[in-house]
Amino acid sequence: MDISFHLLLFVIATVANLLSALAGGGAGLLQLPALILLGLPFPVALATHKVATVALGLGASLRHARERTLELRFSVYILLAGLPGVIAGASLILTVPERLAEVALGVLIAGLGVYSWASPRLGLDSTPRRRDRRGYLIGGLVLLLLGVINGSLTAGSGLFVTLWLVRWFGLDYTRAVAYTLVLVGVFWNGAGALTLGLLGDIEWTWLPALIAGSLLGGYLGAHLAIVRGNLLIKRVFELVTLLVGLRLIIG
Repeated sequence: MDISFHLLLFVIATVANLLSALAGGGAGLLQLPALILLGLPFPVALATHKVATVALGLGASLRHARERTLELRFSVYILLAGLPGVIAGASLILTVPERLAEVALGVLIAGLGVYSWASPRLGLDSTPRRRDRRGYLIGGLVLLLLGVINGSLTAGSGLFVTLWLVRWFGLDYTRAVAYTLVLVGVFWNGAGALTLGLLGDIEWTWLPALIAGSLLGGYLGAHLAIVRGNLLIKRVFELVTLLVGLRLIIG
């Protein structure tokens, strides 16, 4: 592998993670298929992709930390609700055929984009709600399920988390994407990467370029999200959900 190959990996990671940082998920739309097309078997590509996407969360965290948009207690709640599901899902994916699940997930993710597009004001304003015991219980159960999806499937789980935080808890898109990128990107994906790394294989020689691109793309995407605001994020979210959904359906 020469320098041009690693430059290609860097460009792919930068573009994929910039879009993901804007939309609140979907880095696997470009990055994972690219790793497979470049020669990695699916389990190795998935584990390598998971490790690289942790850098997406770190890059976005560096930018969002300057805005102080995250609440500590709510952050801990999202972590505790989702991490068990992530570990369970990552443990299952290496033994369970996933094609049928990918098609079903693709239909659901595309539906997220249609739902957001059909709701013109969704996520444009922050109106916190359901911060009572029942709201946290139902919200946590859904986050647990989304954690399983995050650990076991290839792309799109962050998009579910973003829209769930908007729809259930009343966050605007800017705040929801920040939570998704930092908590899902760093901690959920980190747990999934660790589990997959222990149970499978990672292509370590590809990671420097992928991590560098993920850091840069995550930072730039988070910067654009903060500067341009909710409407841009909403439109990118709708576009990325449709593209991710179609990619999963087509295979």
